[in-house]
Amino acid sequence: MRVIDFRRGRHRRRQRACGRLKRRKVNIRHEVFVGAKKHPIFGPVILFGMGGIAVEVFKDINVALPPLNTTLARRLMEQTKIYQALQGVRGRQSADLTELERLLVRVSQLALEQPQIKELDINPLLVFEKTAPHPLVALDARIVLVATDAEPLPGPAIRPYPAQYVKPWQLQDGTPVTIRPIRPEDEPLLVQFHHTLSEESVYFRYFHLMTVNHRTAHERLTRICFIDYDREMALVVDYKNPATGDHAILAVGRLSKCHASNQAEFAMLVSDAYQRQGLGSKLLQQLLSIAKDEGLHSVTAEIMRENRPMQHVCEKLGFSLTRTPDFVKAEIEV
Repeated sequence: MRVIDFRRGRHRRRQRACGRLKRRKVNIRHEVFVGAKKHPIFGPVILFGMGGIAVEVFKDINVALPPLNTTLARRLMEQTKIYQALQGVRGRQSADLTELERLLVRVSQLALEQPQIKELDINPLLVFEKTAPHPLVALDARIVLVATDAEPLPGPAIRPYPAQYVKPWQLQDGTPVTIRPIRPEDEPLLVQFHHTLSEESVYFRYFHLMTVNHRTAHERLTRICFIDYDREMALVVDYKNPATGDHAILAVGRLSKCHASNQAEFAMLVSDAYQRQGLGSKLLQQLLSIAKDEGLHSVTAEIMRENRPMQHVCEKLGFSLTRTPDFVKAEIEV
């Protein structure tokens, strides 16, 4: 086991840092702990909480499984007592939580990309208000590497974001879009997306009508956006407005693996304003390609008998259609 210790001269560094901060009249700071370690069962885990000497006294530490994005990093922080102080109390400014989120995301990436790291500690990490020249200052850090002759430690418990499935594409009218796996931070975009759907589109997708409030409920969208990529794959068609830089979701496709089988079911929903532009066909093609890459044998779907456009898309891509009194079953081997 090899230990890389950045604590040499830490007293001098602390004195220099505190001296600079006093000269800058920055007097609002918090000490936090940021770390990563290899769990014998869950693999890499990320830690955050109260730092300094308080880390052992108050044990205000929360744990999360990587990979983290900024949304998950914020939720990791929210479950600690120190978070309330970081938000600002008694009229004081909030700490720079955005920079803290970014640091947690980078530590998460490091823990996944460098499997030889057994432990990583940044303690204390000084966190200052947003107006500070340097919102984060690491005074001490330590990295413990796995011994070269040690048995391999388990990999991550949660599959990292499948970036290999991010694909650029163009609608038939030339509009550039990106087809990519869904992310937790897509929830606000999904709320906007559901406001673009007609009652017919909703009925064809869910086999019954659902109100916008029901479809956009936070509890429901959380389950849709926070997925286990090993169990299911959800793709969104992401459009970026070139004038404003704002993003919008134009369509959503989902591939859900069936339990105890080598099959998956697909479902799709396209915004009414972007139907009949080849978007449904391309999205389904992408889902079938992913199904093949993931080692699945076949893909199926149940389609309403009245939903002729979806049946036409499936036939065009080689699905066999079986009509029943209640629905049309589409199936294809991949």
